[in-house]
Amino acid sequence: MAPPAKTDTKAAKKNRLPRNYPTEDGRKRLHPRQKFFKQHTHKLRSTISPGTVLILVAGRHKGKRVVFLKQLSSGLLLVTGPYHLNGCPLRRINQAYVIATKTKLNIKGVKLPDRLNDEYFKRQKLRKPKHAEGEIFDTKKEVYTVSDERKTDQAEVDKQLLDVIRKNPEKKLLFGYLGAMFSLKNKQYPHLMKF
Repeated sequence: MAPPAKTDTKAAKKNRLPRNYPTEDGRKRLHPRQKFFKQHTHKLRSTISPGTVLILVAGRHKGKRVVFLKQLSSGLLLVTGPYHLNGCPLRRINQAYVIATKTKLNIKGVKLPDRLNDEYFKRQKLRKPKHAEGEIFDTKKEVYTVSDERKTDQAEVDKQLLDVIRKNPEKKLLFGYLGAMFSLKNKQYPHLMKF
């Protein structure tokens, strides 16, 4: 029997791979019905309620224990150290970046200023110095400083929180607990711990 005759046609892949790959992925377009974070309905985790002591796991103050005050309209949590104990000021944080503990303070009597909302915490743009002739090297870069309004609000909230802690029967332990940093040692796993 004779072998089959060779044909001149060559089989080629229909879906060829690209010869080069882009260094960055293209920006994905949102689906028209897809909502942004600010349009979501923000449910508060069942373990978090006003007065709960939280552990921050991300950001500049990670490892610090803070007191949860209230949830803002954007869904972010308003927390404070108090600043006097651990240096954490009034700030917003996403609940994904906190661990809730079973320690709770009774903060029903604490009155927060009405101006503590999302607008209050928005970052202000610093003015860039305009260069005039001959003054290129004389201009100094403007640095962020804490406003007097924030300082008074912090002092007002801290005073009330410290009074609540002083009334607690375990005040000595609470002062030490809130002032101490949270960290893990070898063979300690947060998912196996009870806070």
